[in-house]
Amino acid sequence: MMLRPRWIGALVFALALAAGFAALGQWQLERALESGKAVEAPSETVLPLAEVAKPDGPITDKAVGQLVEFTGSFVPGDYQLLDGRLNEGKSGWWVVGHLNLRQADGTEAALAVARGWAPDEASAKSALARLAAEPENTVTVVGRILPDEQPEVPQDKSNPTQMRTVGIGALYNLWTGVDGMDVYSAYVVQRGGSDGLDAIYSPPPIAQTELNWLNIFYAAEWIIFAGFAIFLWYRLVKDAKQREDELREEQLREQELAGLGASAGKVE
Repeated sequence: MMLRPRWIGALVFALALAAGFAALGQWQLERALESGKAVEAPSETVLPLAEVAKPDGPITDKAVGQLVEFTGSFVPGDYQLLDGRLNEGKSGWWVVGHLNLRQADGTEAALAVARGWAPDEASAKSALARLAAEPENTVTVVGRILPDEQPEVPQDKSNPTQMRTVGIGALYNLWTGVDGMDVYSAYVVQRGGSDGLDAIYSPPPIAQTELNWLNIFYAAEWIIFAGFAIFLWYRLVKDAKQREDELREEQLREQELAGLGASAGKVE
């Protein structure tokens, strides 16, 4: 049945049609990749913190990783150590401080600042002691703003204040003088190290690409059409064969009935 010239020709046409649909699908897919919009990483241009983020609320996706600048004063007694922090693949310690900065309306807001990294606890504690001994002077800080991290339960039960993540809620409970004060739900990694601390490696987020989903949808449609062209040919051949089989069976029944009638006439 399928080897008849008529259906072979139909198959060639269906394959050519499917190939054309597949080519259109590939073209639409290439268009989707070429026209994909690159989501640019935050600018490395340093912006005032007030233009990028506000306290008492999460920072926007656009703000994550932005370099910011602000002026304030570190609270000497509000430094915390964070262990298990990687710095270019090496595990060590962060020293995180509490900085108060003045807002445009004259009120103060609290902000967590990661000041640097140390390879071991002793070095971190030594640097923390030096920073805590500094007078509460006004300083200008440049760094990369990052979102609040989820707090973790301390692994060492004998040290309930042990921290591994920059959880603003946990830090808030340890800071002094913050009752009623606005607090940033984010932290800043200070650019450059502090006395006795290495700079924390904090690269900008990797730029991502947003695909053109409309073109991808069209590409999927063309692939479906290509498959349907082959299926349509198969269905037409199957239906034609079924009709021929039914016609053949009907002819056989008519011949059998005719034969039975002839036999009955001879008997009479």
